[in-house]
Amino acid sequence: MKRWLSILVLLAFCAHTGLAWGQQTRKFKENLNRFITEALQNNPELKEAEKKIEAYQQIPDQAGSLDDPILRFELKNLPIDSFSFSSQAMTQKQITLSQKLPFPGKLGLRTEIAQKNVEIVTETYEDLKLSLIKEVKVSFYELCFILAAIEITKENKSLLQQFITIAETKYSVGKGIQQDVIRAQVELSKIIDELVRLDKRRDVEKARLNTLMNRMPQAPLSISHGITKTAFNYKIENLQKAAEENRPVLKGIRSVIDRFKASERLAKKDFFPDFDVGFRYGQRQSNLTRGLDHPDFVSAFVGINIPIWQNTKQRRKVLEENHKMVMAQETYNKTRNDIFLKIKESLDEEVKGTKLLQLIKTGIIPQARQSLESALAGYGVDKVDFLTLLDNEITVFNWQIKYHKELTDYEKNLAELEHIVGKRLF
Repeated sequence: MKRWLSILVLLAFCAHTGLAWGQQTRKFKENLNRFITEALQNNPELKEAEKKIEAYQQIPDQAGSLDDPILRFELKNLPIDSFSFSSQAMTQKQITLSQKLPFPGKLGLRTEIAQKNVEIVTETYEDLKLSLIKEVKVSFYELCFILAAIEITKENKSLLQQFITIAETKYSVGKGIQQDVIRAQVELSKIIDELVRLDKRRDVEKARLNTLMNRMPQAPLSISHGITKTAFNYKIENLQKAAEENRPVLKGIRSVIDRFKASERLAKKDFFPDFDVGFRYGQRQSNLTRGLDHPDFVSAFVGINIPIWQNTKQRRKVLEENHKMVMAQETYNKTRNDIFLKIKESLDEEVKGTKLLQLIKTGIIPQARQSLESALAGYGVDKVDFLTLLDNEITVFNWQIKYHKELTDYEKNLAELEHIVGKRLF
């Protein structure tokens, strides 16, 4: 009787602790937030994106600057019969300084275009941050599930070992059959095999999480793995509005549209000429022995390009930028629609997950546990065969694992929803 009572207590403990992992809070959130912070600080891909922003930030000042002035030295009209600088009045040593000046407004537009490029890479960086947060959460939740599954599986292993002892005892006194012992040993072997698989999955997921934080894959990693179901009270309209306001990919496309608008205005400016202005000083050498006094010359000039190929060049450029702008607008509409659809799908998953978790936690697992307890009691008085008892035990075990898997998928879905919306929600 004491043996049966101890097993019944073990069974109750197993069923309770299987659910307790989903109820405890402890340091779960602190661990998760610590990993997210470390990943944001150390992830190499994110650091690469930061340097890309810094590089692009150097471009606007360049785009808004004038071309370098040109300083030119010349010898003009030097006679080849004497190579004398004073024999001919036309001979000069010239210095020319010239500067190209774009039509007013062009430099400002070039600066604006470069600044829009900075905004685009910045939003790409922000979207990468959101992706990294999601990846850390998904990896963390998966690791939590594996650790919980290991705990439940170990408890189930201990229970199966007790079942084998009971089956062997009954068989030894002639009240059981050898098939019961063999079946229990087979199930125990399956449990041991599953623990090996779970240990491998745990190591792989730890390596992945370490890599996201720029740690060595084999670095030790200690976590509190009691997942709790996150409360959810968002409406689809609010989430869609938040996504349109916050999702970096949408903000980046809006910057692309603005960049093409500026490019179109710049293309229209090309209908007007640019200027080339300069100053020239010509030094002439006098020949006083021959009474030739040659004064120096000073010149100034202004040149312009003549945009005479407007139909095949400037007008085509304006049309090109206009088409790009319209294309970017349609890209924005398509991306926004895709995001809204994903929000709807995530909300549907949330509703399904909530219902399924409630059903498993308050319905299926308690019923399966009661069925197992009943089978255990019946087996003790030879009213239930061993295979029925074993099937009930396996059912409880499978549903405990199922509960944690559904809870993990639920939290992963919320992590994906955060990324879709473009801001931290939980």
